[in-house]
Amino acid sequence: MTSNIHNLTRSTDDVVIVGGGLAGLFCALKLAPRPVTLIAAAPLGLGASSAWAQGGIAAAVAEGDSPEAHSADTIAVGGGIVDEAVALGIAREAVPRIHDLLAYGVPFDHDLEGKLAVGREAAHSARRIVHVRGDGAGAAIIAALSEVVRRTPSIRLIEGFVAEALLTEDGAVTGVQLREAGNFSARPTMIASRAVVFATGGIGHLYAVTTNPTEAAGSGLAIAARAGAVIADPEFVQFHPTAIMVGRDPAPLATEALRGEGAILINAGGDRFMTARHPLAELAPRDIVARGVFAEIAAGRGAFLDAREALGARFAEKFPTVHASCIAAGIDPATQTIPIAPAAHYHMGGVAVDARGRSSVDGLWAGGEVSSTGAHGANRLASNSLLEAVVYAARIADDIAGRAIPSPARLPDVLVTPRSGAPDAVTMKRLRAMMSSQVGVVRDGDGLAEAVRSFAALEGAATSIALRNMATTALLVATAAWTRRESRGAHFRIDRPTDAPSLAQRTMTTLSAAREVAESLADHLLPRTAQPMIA
Repeated sequence: MTSNIHNLTRSTDDVVIVGGGLAGLFCALKLAPRPVTLIAAAPLGLGASSAWAQGGIAAAVAEGDSPEAHSADTIAVGGGIVDEAVALGIAREAVPRIHDLLAYGVPFDHDLEGKLAVGREAAHSARRIVHVRGDGAGAAIIAALSEVVRRTPSIRLIEGFVAEALLTEDGAVTGVQLREAGNFSARPTMIASRAVVFATGGIGHLYAVTTNPTEAAGSGLAIAARAGAVIADPEFVQFHPTAIMVGRDPAPLATEALRGEGAILINAGGDRFMTARHPLAELAPRDIVARGVFAEIAAGRGAFLDAREALGARFAEKFPTVHASCIAAGIDPATQTIPIAPAAHYHMGGVAVDARGRSSVDGLWAGGEVSSTGAHGANRLASNSLLEAVVYAARIADDIAGRAIPSPARLPDVLVTPRSGAPDAVTMKRLRAMMSSQVGVVRDGDGLAEAVRSFAALEGAATSIALRNMATTALLVATAAWTRRESRGAHFRIDRPTDAPSLAQRTMTTLSAAREVAESLADHLLPRTAQPMIA
């Protein structure tokens, strides 16, 4: 049963998990029967990017495939900075985690022989993507786990609350400050615990065009950074090449599996443009395909996904989710091409964690998209995100189960952020527009410097905690992108279009370091065309 505000504020020996997506739910179940308090911003099944995942989970379950081959593919697309031990470890744990999900009731697709059915996606050397009804893996997984969570007596579920600050003492976590989601006039409340797991999701909604839900606006990353956590690789943002452009926010996604089944990319003239850009054409790594699509749109030729020949009348049966999105927009993908554009989709960066999911802040673990494990490097391999989420959720549960958690400290007398207003819609729109234009698919030094200055000013001036969190995460992404003076993976700078071998290493930064970068750029005047973030 979902708890309410009246029994929320208290000290607890529970492990507190913030986030109702795949990592949060899986970790809570793996901790059972240990008491867990699970905080979700929206009712379970809503507001989590993992529920929207269409591709599936990558796992070497087919004959002739292996974790070593899976790991090699992950490393190959990661821009030279993948932690190879992490990638191999995740690949080796894929099969037992798939079996866990099956035990929780996830209805993965099977072939006629009763074996798990597998598909292929970009940059995979084998068919190893485990699906549910073609393109419904995320929704099916979250639905199954949500049902189990709701009937697990050791899990206290609190829906409709968001974290807005970590409580710390002597560098260690002592609890979380929460506020009712969407109720900006509500008084915050606190829950004390010395074991907090952040599974708060990604940052896609910082961008004007994204496939992520509105809840994925980088709040968890900002909160952890403000508590002193080390942040890894924030400059690496993956843009999905094929968001369906029909005027919706978030934009519906046309899964990469469509291209795995033979769909092609064309411009308005009918020309197939990816064949000239990469030997794998439409199945090239996502960053290359995203830039190819971006270039066609920038040149005025437009970009379209064409599945007419590859799928035709089979489209609705094979990919019902994408089909429904198209039909709702007045497009019949069996007979028409689908207008597309790159959209912010996944953040390779996040709270830096070790092999057990521990952050640099004592008592804070992080899993799922809010974390950065080193598995993805500069460019995530398709369908590795859900796998990483369940692998690290299980590892975090094991780590917490194996250690003694001190009793909670006394709750502080003073709220960390006593007041907050609703985020200004105009300012938020400007922030998202600047992230897309200056910190998007294609970047350059001048645009990044302009973004850094703007986000730093907004972070200091915002009265809304939600807007301040957005500005904090935007600042971390922009400063890391400005500092990395090369192109690598999903980070592409037109003023420095090649990679620099001396920079083939991960970024490790902090909020204080990002603010120092902003201060170093403060003496440079904003271009006359730049608009202030706050009117």
